[in-house]
Amino acid sequence: MKKVFAILCILGTAYPYYYIFKFIETNNWEWSTSLFFEQIHQNYAMSILTADLTIAATSFFIFLIHRLKAKAISKKQFIKYFISLFTVGFSLALPLYLYDNYEKNN
Repeated sequence: MKKVFAILCILGTAYPYYYIFKFIETNNWEWSTSLFFEQIHQNYAMSILTADLTIAATSFFIFLIHRLKAKAISKKQFIKYFISLFTVGFSLALPLYLYDNYEKNN
């Protein structure tokens, strides 16, 4: 199972960054935050995915805070998951957490 989580960490980093690259490429190699947020709410389908991912990532972040306060994870681990959540996204943070904690739960 750890190999699956490791592969998901790689995919969870590569896949979102591929689309960020394509977004920047499409916009003449310039980043536009306003255009980015305009496009993620362009239609109801995108809004559904955005809302779903926002709630999932927020829930995971709250869970991490709880685990930190319960001393189930160290500050170093918390920082690692925090950075992965806010620099790459939930697609890396969750598989990384599962990778790190798989043996503890089995």
